[in-house]
Amino acid sequence: MSLHVSKNFMITPISKLVKAVAITSFLFAVPASAYANENVRAAGMDKETMMKMQKIMKSDMALMKPDLQKQVKGLSKETKMALMNILSTHSRRSKQLTLRQVMHEVLSDYQSITTGLVTDNNEQAADAARRLANHRLPLGGLIPYMAKDDVNDDRLASLVGFNDLVEGNALRLAAAADKGNTGEATMYLGKIAEGCVACHQVFRGQPGVSNRLR
Repeated sequence: MSLHVSKNFMITPISKLVKAVAITSFLFAVPASAYANENVRAAGMDKETMMKMQKIMKSDMALMKPDLQKQVKGLSKETKMALMNILSTHSRRSKQLTLRQVMHEVLSDYQSITTGLVTDNNEQAADAARRLANHRLPLGGLIPYMAKDDVNDDRLASLVGFNDLVEGNALRLAAAADKGNTGEATMYLGKIAEGCVACHQVFRGQPGVSNRLR
């Protein structure tokens, strides 16, 4: 199967499958009445965490230009809840870094995981994996760095699955490394890479491509 990324964000068979799984997970994980108390519990957030996440999202919104604010306000309650769920798993936020700079940090953590595993340093691998899972969030959150056509319910639904593929497997890797199970940890390393590639296929395309070339 090809991992080629076209300029118009055509999704190859691998990412189609990933997106289908992601959307299915999203639909079953997030109830329609997202702000009811029972749904707060289902989402894994208590009221205090919910209020904190809403405050952070409101702060991010204030940094957005009016056209992007309008798009975000038009998202469904389910999508907003999914974004808050993802937001709630990150305790580190930057007041100046861009998403690309954050992704450079993620890549550095990934490389540190690899170094730890191939040198039988499970402590390094576990620490780096947890750092990756709790990577910094960029200035303004994730949405300002997405293409205009990606800020909609269908596209953003896929973030739930991608988040588990990357950050979920990073935490599973850390747990395996803690137990000294290098073989299992290495298996999760590949799954993290698959998640990164699939997410980039949907949201990014090939970085640095010039539109000034024939």
